[in-house]
Amino acid sequence: MITLEHIQKALDASDEITPRVAELRPSAVLVPLIEKKDGLHLLLTQRSEHLRHHAGQISFPGGSMDKTDDSLIHTALRETEEEVGILQTEIDVMGKLPLQPTGSGFLIQPVVGKIPTNFELNLCKDEVSSAFEAPVDFLFNPENQIHSYQEFGGKNYSIYSIPYEGWNIWGATANIIVKFSKLIHNSPYINKF
Repeated sequence: MITLEHIQKALDASDEITPRVAELRPSAVLVPLIEKKDGLHLLLTQRSEHLRHHAGQISFPGGSMDKTDDSLIHTALRETEEEVGILQTEIDVMGKLPLQPTGSGFLIQPVVGKIPTNFELNLCKDEVSSAFEAPVDFLFNPENQIHSYQEFGGKNYSIYSIPYEGWNIWGATANIIVKFSKLIHNSPYINKF
């Protein structure tokens, strides 16, 4: 079973490389971990159907960096509070994952944070239509990560999808999960579980 200690050690040991991409819009998401008796879970949201970008898709709470944000970590925390109602002060930031560029023009900074087990959701219906939890052990299992290629703008892109209980996690969100799982599974600094 993957634990918070495994995740913290891998995040501390990771060597983040920032790509040289100037034209992408800076944004951030929180990768919210929930510690439960049966293991760690991730909180995921479904974006509202009327949104201009990524409507209806499964995502992590987050969005574009505002001029008032001190950092991309601040962006992830602020957006999480706005979208799902978890207070910024209740989130224990553990570290950052590698940046994730998207075909739609965003450069996403995934921020890993532990949220309280007894959190109460207060969804902003303008941005989020629903939310659900999925077990980390399931999401991080390579057998559940379906790899394919999709054409976009005349180019073939490597994409992942992770079907879970009727939800289809794909695109940037699935890529973040896959990168996170590879960081944990390939870390030479932690004992294998």
